[in-house]
Amino acid sequence: MSRIFKAVKCPSEDLSVTNAAIVNEDDFKDVSHIIVTPTPHTDFIFTVLAHSSMPSGKIGFTASHRKWAGLMLSADLHVKPYRMNTKTQSIGVLQMEADFFAKKGQQAITVDSDKMAAEFSMQFGGRAFSVDEPLVFKYDKKLYSARVKDIEVIDYSHVDAKGTLAGKPKMAQLGLLTPNSTIIFEKVEGSMLNFSGKAKGKSSHQSIINPDWDFTKLGIGGLDEEFSGIFRRAFASRVFPPDIIEQLGMKHVRGILLFGPPGTGKTLMARQIGKMLNAREPQIVNGPQILDKYVGESEANIRKLFAAAEEEEKRCGSASGLHIIIFDEIDAICKARGSVAGNTAVHDTVVNQLLTKLDGVEQLNNILVIGMTNRKDMIDEALTRPGRLEVQMEIGLPDEHGRGQILNIHTETMRTNEKLADDVDLGELAALTKNFSGAEIEGLVRAAQSTAMNRLIKATSKVEVDTDAVAKLKITRSDFLHALQHDIKPAFGSSKEELDIFLAQGILSWGEPVNRVLTDGDLVISQIKTSDQASLITMLLEGAPGTGKTALASKIAKSSDIPFMKLCTPENMIGYTETAKCQVIKKIFDDAYKSPMSCIIIDDIERLLDYVPVGPRFSNLVLQALLVLLKKNPPPGHKLLIIGTTSRKDVLQDFEMFPLFKTVAHVSAISTAQQLIMVLDSTGGFSDAELQSIAKKLTGARLFIGIKTLLSVIDLAKQMQAGERADKFVNLIEDLGAIDYTGNVCL
Repeated sequence: MSRIFKAVKCPSEDLSVTNAAIVNEDDFKDVSHIIVTPTPHTDFIFTVLAHSSMPSGKIGFTASHRKWAGLMLSADLHVKPYRMNTKTQSIGVLQMEADFFAKKGQQAITVDSDKMAAEFSMQFGGRAFSVDEPLVFKYDKKLYSARVKDIEVIDYSHVDAKGTLAGKPKMAQLGLLTPNSTIIFEKVEGSMLNFSGKAKGKSSHQSIINPDWDFTKLGIGGLDEEFSGIFRRAFASRVFPPDIIEQLGMKHVRGILLFGPPGTGKTLMARQIGKMLNAREPQIVNGPQILDKYVGESEANIRKLFAAAEEEEKRCGSASGLHIIIFDEIDAICKARGSVAGNTAVHDTVVNQLLTKLDGVEQLNNILVIGMTNRKDMIDEALTRPGRLEVQMEIGLPDEHGRGQILNIHTETMRTNEKLADDVDLGELAALTKNFSGAEIEGLVRAAQSTAMNRLIKATSKVEVDTDAVAKLKITRSDFLHALQHDIKPAFGSSKEELDIFLAQGILSWGEPVNRVLTDGDLVISQIKTSDQASLITMLLEGAPGTGKTALASKIAKSSDIPFMKLCTPENMIGYTETAKCQVIKKIFDDAYKSPMSCIIIDDIERLLDYVPVGPRFSNLVLQALLVLLKKNPPPGHKLLIIGTTSRKDVLQDFEMFPLFKTVAHVSAISTAQQLIMVLDSTGGFSDAELQSIAKKLTGARLFIGIKTLLSVIDLAKQMQAGERADKFVNLIEDLGAIDYTGNVCL
């Protein structure tokens, strides 16, 4: 609530040079700043100073402040407390025009602006200043006047979800002077007062962040979270004035390592960083370009990259601009020392030279090295320790929101030129492109464009283009769907097509045993999606051969709608050596770790292990690999569901693998005539009379036949003529040994 006060003169000359509003001690307690409204819609901010000489209900102002704010003596003023926001209103640069307070008879003098700024900062630290505000202050026993010309504040708030940048300098009408603010004095035109010093005519603090940067304009999508992490670690310290960093005893981050699958935007992000920073033009080098066949030349190439930064550091010190060096495919030159065959040790000396430049005896504080690789595991570990490439950011596959951003970027030109049909829903496409990288999404857009253009081309004996329709060409939803189905497949996509083969005949729910397995699968899916505690969930489907374990596993996986689904099956590894099998299995798991949520089906585990009961014989190498991978948790923030199938539960127990599956579902064979008749009725092809005949013949008998085997027998029996199918069907399952009329359990 505002209160009414009377405007009066400042009580004394000493109080006048405080440039504060003088108030009574009892009027404003625990208040540092006030907002004064002399007339409606005109507000002025003043710092208050309590003094016993000021009567209660009155506020004293200097003559210059009264003139600036239009305050009449004894006029009623609406006054209320004002709280400055130190996160958004702290002054980075305060620029002022200064002159002698009394100009007559003054001789020309030169004042050290740095010393004057230091004195001014000590006198007025914590004071609020406004653009065009007049000031009077003492320096070196002389009285000076000044006018606030410009105020640049630094926004020290965090980066939000939309990518709004923390620490972004911006011009403002009001700011709070801090001990670390940069103060710049300029002479008034025609004044006899001159300035010398480092701060003469320019700011000693320049924002590292370009205020005009924008993710969309840079063509970067789906990397908001990753950039926020990079900014927090690598750029935040460069936003603050150098003296703050010196007071903290802090060193800037000098290296960033971007790693992740191909096509996820590592190179694009590194190339565009230079455009969003007020830095020197980035030097971009491919790793292999550094290597040279002549002795010492590779190391010299490394030194040349840092030469410009070293020279500027010596000349300008902390005022040096930032130099960015980008290494694409850095694993080509920075392999772990001793890992490259040969006696020349060229790779080792190149690594040593780069380590020296990053964190050697003569440390540079004006460089930022950005390395990119698909193979982080190959890089020398000394390069990734703190002080070198210490910020390591995984650039993974984009989520649905990120894919939407990427699609927006690559379709922007089409939308601007009205070449995108109204039926194209980018949100739908973002949902359909699960596990697509940024490069693959760009490829999808190109494929859709090619599909659309192909509609206008008639390829007969000669190629003809429908020129009349070219101007009306639009990319439609069907073009994108065609490209998704036929042209572009994600490198880290799912094995849905393989799973569809196992589900070609569908899932026949012939009884409670099938429903129980599917219910257990639903619970496991719910757990992997909602649990905050479990990141690795394992499930085993065990049962006799031919009972449909693989089909049920495929059904559970597909119904989960998990983006990444892979099938690890011995069918795809026929003829592989033990080592080759291990590499394939490890790659499946490594790929799964790159997706936020993944599902792996390990089918027919005993066959994958080359197990045979004679001997017995099995692959110990593959067994040990599976034992390790079944226990290994995915990276933080990632979840993995593993579904295994086996026909030899006893073998997995002997191998100590069985306890690694936390959920076990038994897949039963068909064991009663009622269950068998239910399957026959579901498949069709048998008349009611035939079904009754089969049921009569199986009365009192015990059955044991897997659904997979049963469906094959049913299909064979259907080839018989009507009236003969029932007898033939019974004969076929009798020959399989699936019926026991004595009541004993069939084996």
